[in-house]
Amino acid sequence: LCIWLTHNLKERPGRRQMVAEVLVGFINNFCKENLGKHWRTFAPYLGTVAVYLVVSNTCGLFGFTPPTKDLNVTAALAIMSAVLIYGAQFRYHGLRGGLKKFMEPMPLLLPINLMEVVIRPLALCMRLFGNILGAYIIMELIKIVCPLVLPIPFSLYFDIFDGILQAVVFVFLTTLFLSESLED
Repeated sequence: LCIWLTHNLKERPGRRQMVAEVLVGFINNFCKENLGKHWRTFAPYLGTVAVYLVVSNTCGLFGFTPPTKDLNVTAALAIMSAVLIYGAQFRYHGLRGGLKKFMEPMPLLLPINLMEVVIRPLALCMRLFGNILGAYIIMELIKIVCPLVLPIPFSLYFDIFDGILQAVVFVFLTTLFLSESLED
């Protein structure tokens, strides 16, 4: 989809190019507002994750099993986000400043802040996995009970609304955690 949208870009954009520019502009503005001066570094990752999650979560409309229904996929996404968050923390604050961030707002909270290193990716992973798996199971049960008409409105909700919502939540939380790690 992204290759098709960005294929043969022109000075005077057509509809396809306009859609691509609106999506990229939305991600860039979102990153500018939430990440400040470092937005340009992280916008491509966050945009890629958003596109991947939207496509993965809505592929149930076309009869495919969502990849995010697998715990390994959501765990990999959460681990990648955690590496990005803590890698950025140490990159922009240095080793000493990055370690000092674990003692904020007071040194007494060091154990709790260290637990967040595991809790944040676990929360990202389980939230995405649980919601997509739950929606998939409900849709399969509805298809068994009433296979003709009833799955259509539920599919619109679970595959489109809930799938896109989960992508937005994952990207938003990753951006929020990243913003916290970049704060001076």
